Amino acid sequence: MIARLIAEVAKGPLLEHLAVTAGESLLGLLLGASLALPFGYLLARSDWLEKAVSPYLVAAQAIPTVALAPLIIIWFGFGLISKVLVASMVAFFPICMNMIAGMRRVGRNQYDLMRIFGASTWQIFAKLELPTALPVLLTGLRMGMAFSVIGAVVGEFASSDRGLGYLVNVSAGMMDTALMFVALITLAILGISFHLLFRLVEYLLRGRF
Repeated sequence: MIARLIAEVAKGPLLEHLAVTAGESLLGLLLGASLALPFGYLLARSDWLEKAVSPYLVAAQAIPTVALAPLIIIWFGFGLISKVLVASMVAFFPICMNMIAGMRRVGRNQYDLMRIFGASTWQIFAKLELPTALPVLLTGLRMGMAFSVIGAVVGEFASSDRGLGYLVNVSAGMMDTALMFVALITLAILGISFHLLFRLVEYLLRGRF
C-alpha cells in the first residue's frame, strides 16, 4: 500500500487531485463561515428571529447532502462553484449553531456593565462578545473545516473529473482497491493537515483574546 502511494505521488496526478479537493474544501469553509458567522450573530441577538428561522435550519440540515449535491450541480454546473457550494452548505450549520451557543454565553449583566461604561457596539463585540464566544466558536469552525472536506468529496462523487472523490469513484469502477486506499489515506492526510493548521490558527487567536 505504501509502495502504491509513493508510486502515485511520483506520477503526479495524486497531488493534483489533492490540491483540487483541498482548494474546494477551503473555499467552501470560507464561504460557509462568512455566511454562518453574521447569521448566527443575528439569531443569537434576536430571540424571535431564532424561533422563526430555527425550524427551517433544522429541516435543511435533515436533508442529506448526497441528495442535494446533484441538484446543486444541475443548477450551477460541473465546475468549481458547485463543489464549493456543497462544501459550504455542509460547513454552514455547525458554525452557525456554535456561533449562537457562544453568543448565548454572554450574560445580560455583562452587556449592562459595558453600556454603563459607555462602550460602543464595536467595543462590546470586540471586548466582550467575541472573547466570550471564541472557545465555542472555534469548536464550530473546527467541525466546519472537517465537514467542508466531506462536502467537497460528496460534490466530486456526484460529478467531477478531478479531486480525491473522483479518484475514489474511478478506483471503485476499476475494482482497484489499492488505489482506493491510496485516495482514502490521502484524504486522511488532508484532514490531519487541516486540523494542524487550524490548531495553529486557534493558538494565535487565543493569544490575542
